[in-house]
Amino acid sequence: MAGYPPNPGSGYPYGGAGGAPPSSQPYGAPYGAPPPSSAPYGAPGGYGSPFASLVPSAFPPGTDPNVVACFQAADRDGSGMIDDKELQSALSGYSQSFSLRTVHLLMYLFTNTNVRKIGPKEFTSVFYSLQNWRSIFERFDRDQSGKIDATELRDALLSLGYSVSPTVLDLLVSKFDKTGGKNKAIEYDNFIECCLTVKGLTEKFKEKDTAFSGSATFTYEAFMLTVLPFLIA
Repeated sequence: MAGYPPNPGSGYPYGGAGGAPPSSQPYGAPYGAPPPSSAPYGAPGGYGSPFASLVPSAFPPGTDPNVVACFQAADRDGSGMIDDKELQSALSGYSQSFSLRTVHLLMYLFTNTNVRKIGPKEFTSVFYSLQNWRSIFERFDRDQSGKIDATELRDALLSLGYSVSPTVLDLLVSKFDKTGGKNKAIEYDNFIECCLTVKGLTEKFKEKDTAFSGSATFTYEAFMLTVLPFLIA
């Protein structure tokens, strides 16, 4: 699958605008860029319910007809929305196999809700982002083993604009290695889950770190609403 060259980072201490399709593309903001101004979790002005209803959407102008056809094939009832299992099936048609947990994280990150439904606009963003991440995974899987080790993961995250400490890197590899840390390497499905987790937590942190200082203050409620969606996906 074709990928996109990473954009240079913004110099932000824990995540720039790297690794994304150009912002002129119709399918969403750069990976790692500051979040849009719309309120988080689908609620105006603060941390509302993560189960807020998803607003109906449409395909962005210029969407690849193959993407439209893929969504329509998955949307068997013609409702304009597809659920988690339908999304999993749709993505599997492109030589990709994703666990439901990864699918749930994709749906959460691209809709800001836990309703586990996704519309045409969000599906388009997911589709093109996965193309980009596949390209990045293959670029840093230098030995073509189908896995990337800790050093390759560090470089891949840097290309996406995220600089994590060695301690955090070790935790990520241990978490997303299917062997429980024995191989110290992660496969593509888990790489996507890892990227979604780092991306999502970083963007939620940046919402509070308005000065880009690397520090932020959270209320207990805001902290729980930030972290729990990634634990229960």
